[in-house]
Amino acid sequence: MITKLLIANRGEIAVRIASTAAALGVETVAVYTDPDRGSLHTRRCDLAVRIDDYLNSEAIIEAALRVGAEAIHPGFGFLAENAAFARAVTEAGLIWVGPPPDAITSMGSKAGARSLMADAGVPVLPGYDGDDQSDDTLSAKAKEIGWPVIIKASSGGGGKGMQVVESEGEFLPSLAEARRLAQSAFGDDRMVLEKYLARARHIEVQVMADAHGSCIHLWERECSIQRRHQKVLEEAPSPAFVGVEGQVKREALCGHAVQAARAVDYEGAGTVEFVVDDEGNAFFLEMNTRIQVEHPVTECITGVDIVALQLAVAAGEPLGIVQDDVVVSGWAMEARIYAEDPDNGYLPSTGTLHRWEAPTGRGIRVDAGVETGSEVTVHYDPMLAKVIAHAGSREDAVRRLDGALRKLVALGVTTNRDHLRRVLQHPEYVSGELHTRFLDAHAAALGPAEGAEQAATEAMQAAAIADWLSRPTSRLPGLQPNWRNNRWRGVESMLSVGELEATVVLQPAGETLLVDGEPVRCGLGAGGVLRIERDGIERTHRIDRIEDVSWVRTHAGAFKVQHAPRFVVPGADESGGGCTASMPGKIIQVLVSEGENVIKGQALVVMEAMKMEQTMAAPSDGVVSAVRVSEGDQVDAGAALVVIDEAD
Repeated sequence: MITKLLIANRGEIAVRIASTAAALGVETVAVYTDPDRGSLHTRRCDLAVRIDDYLNSEAIIEAALRVGAEAIHPGFGFLAENAAFARAVTEAGLIWVGPPPDAITSMGSKAGARSLMADAGVPVLPGYDGDDQSDDTLSAKAKEIGWPVIIKASSGGGGKGMQVVESEGEFLPSLAEARRLAQSAFGDDRMVLEKYLARARHIEVQVMADAHGSCIHLWERECSIQRRHQKVLEEAPSPAFVGVEGQVKREALCGHAVQAARAVDYEGAGTVEFVVDDEGNAFFLEMNTRIQVEHPVTECITGVDIVALQLAVAAGEPLGIVQDDVVVSGWAMEARIYAEDPDNGYLPSTGTLHRWEAPTGRGIRVDAGVETGSEVTVHYDPMLAKVIAHAGSREDAVRRLDGALRKLVALGVTTNRDHLRRVLQHPEYVSGELHTRFLDAHAAALGPAEGAEQAATEAMQAAAIADWLSRPTSRLPGLQPNWRNNRWRGVESMLSVGELEATVVLQPAGETLLVDGEPVRCGLGAGGVLRIERDGIERTHRIDRIEDVSWVRTHAGAFKVQHAPRFVVPGADESGGGCTASMPGKIIQVLVSEGENVIKGQALVVMEAMKMEQTMAAPSDGVVSAVRVSEGDQVDAGAALVVIDEAD
């Protein structure tokens, strides 16, 4: 058995691996970069070693050798599917917790994997994975396959570089973007083309294999709820397979996954991904040669600790279970909590988590890489945690997960929590009618709920009340905070949520407080707990005030409330037109030049932040008077990128 393990990752997966290792009595070693100094994963491990970059394989191996670690677990992302790193680990005399390097190489190339799977009898979609990568050849092959097609990076995963193309006119621009993203992410701009099923499910199968010839599956997971090929909600089992006929198709799918793993002499944990059409026919997509973000739902329904099996297999031990031992119990669902704003173009959010409270209760599991005080930076992807619910049925799992998300408190950054709840409550999601374009198809219904403006107004009122109650009490008897000689005039606070602005007027009235003329009873307790009673109904809010922003968590959702300054220097609010950086990032493309006429909404600059691309657009018609950035520049939040003289 491994006795000392270095975890070559960060965030929630590093915390999760450390948890199983601790339960097994395995000593753990974390690695961290400067932005992660003092982060949660470094404190959940027994030791922590500073490195300059999570992609620096030499530094990671040197750290393992320096502290006497026997093995390295790569988690997911970063170096997890890097065959050269896996070889370097074993050549250094360390144990690699992952599949053999040759298996990583075989499945790491989507082009090679397609051919290999076809030869192994695993169904594949019509497509092209040839060596000729010229624009003309790829365009001709795409037309031959038939629209729509999907362009995929041959190397890597995580949806990076994928582009769905609906028509011939869109192909070359999409190909150029896919190549750029693939080169940036994987250092390889080779592309694979496949027929794109306009309405299909994304279903994957968890496999486990050891070095003694055993290979089993742990059944399937439904991963169809995606945005730009990044999974958002996952569940196990899949609701696609119903009744006796459905079970036959489920077993066929899982059998193909085992075939795929055996074809590359696989060892350890892996995931074989399929696209499944409306008739339940499955086609191979790719194999992820690592543990997956969504592995907890499989652990919940099977009772198998996948990380524990990974460590055992890496140490040369047999799996210890056979296929008949893997029995499904109940239903599990996972929601990924991202620091992003789905109601504002999924704009990533950075900052300090001033309050983090994870839900607890029966059937609830939270895998988190953050805590109160954690910094959410621009340097890494925006996933904060995963909330998992396990229940006896799918209907109960949906309700349990929704309830858990309702209890989650994350103040200090904008998250997708409220959007996830809207998805869970959508009738087609509840009925299991899922497909990979679900979020796009139901975008209007998944936007801010009816009454969102009223909810935002209530959040602004709560922020104003909390501000009032938190002011120091006067030492003079009978003198109210913010006393004024005109006692009939209320205290005005100017606030905003996004583009919605309001002036909230407060006025003490005996034991109550008049809020915009309405009497309420209220009290502010420890930890920013605000109680507001209206018409005999009391609600609890959570509030954190940081400088001129209040983060407000109400029954209707979470809001970022901006407090306008009480006194404004004349001229301080005057600003020119153009666009600024919404957060720190890197300039990928500059699409305009000085003197150019632009129209409102026209793309000006493409920047990358938190591993996501953002396009900054013109706020109005006008003429570009200055371009203040170039491709490759690193910019801070608020930096002026393009200046526009607005048209009269």
